[in-house]
Amino acid sequence: MKTTRLRLALLLSVCLSSIAAAPANDAEETGTKPMETTTTCCAVLELRQYTLKPGKRDVLIGLFDDKFVAGQEDAGMTIVGQFRDLDAPDRFVWLRGFAGMPQRKLALETFYGGPVWQGNRATANGTMIDSDNVLLLRPATATSGFDLQRLARDGRPAGLVVVYLHYLQRPASVSGMGDMEWRLRSALQSSGAQLQAVLVSEHSENTFLALPVRLGEEVLAWVAGFADQAAYDAQRVALEDIAKALAPFESGPAERLHLSPTSQSLLRGTQEQP
Repeated sequence: MKTTRLRLALLLSVCLSSIAAAPANDAEETGTKPMETTTTCCAVLELRQYTLKPGKRDVLIGLFDDKFVAGQEDAGMTIVGQFRDLDAPDRFVWLRGFAGMPQRKLALETFYGGPVWQGNRATANGTMIDSDNVLLLRPATATSGFDLQRLARDGRPAGLVVVYLHYLQRPASVSGMGDMEWRLRSALQSSGAQLQAVLVSEHSENTFLALPVRLGEEVLAWVAGFADQAAYDAQRVALEDIAKALAPFESGPAERLHLSPTSQSLLRGTQEQP
């Protein structure tokens, strides 16, 4: 296990440095063009972090798992995952995806104007202190989105999902992101974990103004799945070393989200291979 941790840290520290050193004026390399993805989900994603009133998290999770997941997917969205933040008892984190920005606008209008939300919004809003901490993201490469094809909401035991958020001084290069994805995926899989996505900021205009998103940030997010807390703990030192390696290229401190999937979360940690 020690060898695996060392390999992970060495591979990624070099790779992350090459990502952050991309020329700021190179539009071809920094990924500002729309990208066609080969993954199932999704061309555009929202990472949403809600601060809730004390003791209200399970109330909101109950609404999501019983009503809001199906209601949103009926409206044309993909609900990637819903999570309890293990480091913040009053934080609820979730991910949803869209086929593109026009589809996002239509799906949000359909859901928030429809009966599922309208019939339950008072209860949902009553659990929340803040729901505006939202990042608009997209897959960093054509293969780095969430592969959800083999997953189902089947109540199987959940693992652990960890999200690292890096706030870069300038956009990451497409070539560097591809290198990072390959190296990180290989290193994690060799230790029994799984890279589930590598995402970057989507800078398209927010066309659904009723729901604000954070603007003006260059975010690099990567999502990893682990079978359980022990599997994550075995890699935690190396993963933290990777995060530190990127610090000189960041505009602010990185964040780590330490997440436990709810019973109806599609993303559940390390998934079985076919």
